[in-house]
Amino acid sequence: MSKKVCMFVWNHFTNDARVLRECTALTEAGYEVDLIAIHDWKNEDLLKKEQRPEGFTVYRVNNKLKVLPKIFGTVKRVKRLVLKNVMTKAVTAVFVLLALWKLFVPTMLLLFAAMVLSHPKIGTLFLRASIATQMVIRGMQKSYDIYHSNDLNTLPQGIVCAKLLRRRKLVYDSHEVQTSRTGYDSKIYGIMEKLYLQFIDVMIAENHTRAKYNEELYGFYPEVVHNYPFVTRPENSSSVNLHEMLHIPKEEPILLYQGGIQSGRGLEKVVQAVPLIKRGVVVFIGDGRIKPDLERLVDEMKIHDRVKFLSKVPVEQLPHYTKNAYLGFQVLNNTNFNHYSASSNKLFEYMMSGIPVVACSFPEIQRVVEGEHTGVCIDSHDPVSIAEGVNYLLDHPDEREQMRQNAFRAREKYNWENEKKVFLGIYQRMFV
Repeated sequence: MSKKVCMFVWNHFTNDARVLRECTALTEAGYEVDLIAIHDWKNEDLLKKEQRPEGFTVYRVNNKLKVLPKIFGTVKRVKRLVLKNVMTKAVTAVFVLLALWKLFVPTMLLLFAAMVLSHPKIGTLFLRASIATQMVIRGMQKSYDIYHSNDLNTLPQGIVCAKLLRRRKLVYDSHEVQTSRTGYDSKIYGIMEKLYLQFIDVMIAENHTRAKYNEELYGFYPEVVHNYPFVTRPENSSSVNLHEMLHIPKEEPILLYQGGIQSGRGLEKVVQAVPLIKRGVVVFIGDGRIKPDLERLVDEMKIHDRVKFLSKVPVEQLPHYTKNAYLGFQVLNNTNFNHYSASSNKLFEYMMSGIPVVACSFPEIQRVVEGEHTGVCIDSHDPVSIAEGVNYLLDHPDEREQMRQNAFRAREKYNWENEKKVFLGIYQRMFV
């Protein structure tokens, strides 16, 4: 009989490439996988239950405050059913107490976790507690063999299901450095992570720099599964013509950034570098919190003809956009250890399309870029340095072409087809 896996993720699961890869790999290996995510009530097309073509099932819990009244209603219905069957008062009391334990104690534990991990606004606090509680309820509706929590905000749900209510294996898959990342400034995250780690069977980190950091914090070295994408070969397929779509002259090279438009990613430095770049048009593909700020900066600098914006595109279509670029930007700023230690899936997405990069000089990124000679590393905090990196690639087309060929060769090494063997090996060892 195949092992059953319950995986938690704290998003809508509409564009999470890493979780998609992991669920697909487990399904292909014979595991029965259910992914519990969050519904978006604003998106009428998003299904509460989705049978994915890859073979796993997605369950999305409500992101409105509906669950607590349902819990109370469930307990009342259970009690009425018991009384109807003429059970003794003593048995009834035990049954109701058991129901209270199964439902309300985990709810209170999750509420406490939410109080620690959530935004201080009371409405947000209760909403997140409601979502977490629904995840636990959904996670208890089957007899799973393994629970898999992606990041710190789903680890309490995994602990309640796998350890407090059942005795099952628990995987903690940390995609980020939880104790030093944007928006996670309080020391409480480190305290909670250290506490939660007492319950897990396996921890997965995204690269060895982060694994070493974890060892220094907590005294053990996690398993490492890199965030490499599937191999794609967009050069062999038709593509979107970005020049035509954005009315960019054919002779102008496209200087591409793709991904979330968020703070700490050096994007305002890229815009500031534009007047110093000899030629080309910077194209941003993606959405995010600071996108309006970037658009205002472009307005203030009066460089509309040299900076273009596109909304995010589905991850499976992205390579057909990427292949239009002359180069790609990966210019994270060193605002926290999470950024400094990043490998960045974006780096490898450029690689799959044979796009040389202008990249920050952080250890994991620099190791790949300079080791494989697939781009140039610069000071990502300095617009002048960014412009110098771009101009170098513009002025050396032959070397840029060599970097392009190097990227094509490197994608045979840095890909999920290779990395998933490591991932599946972790699962196999849990049952040895």
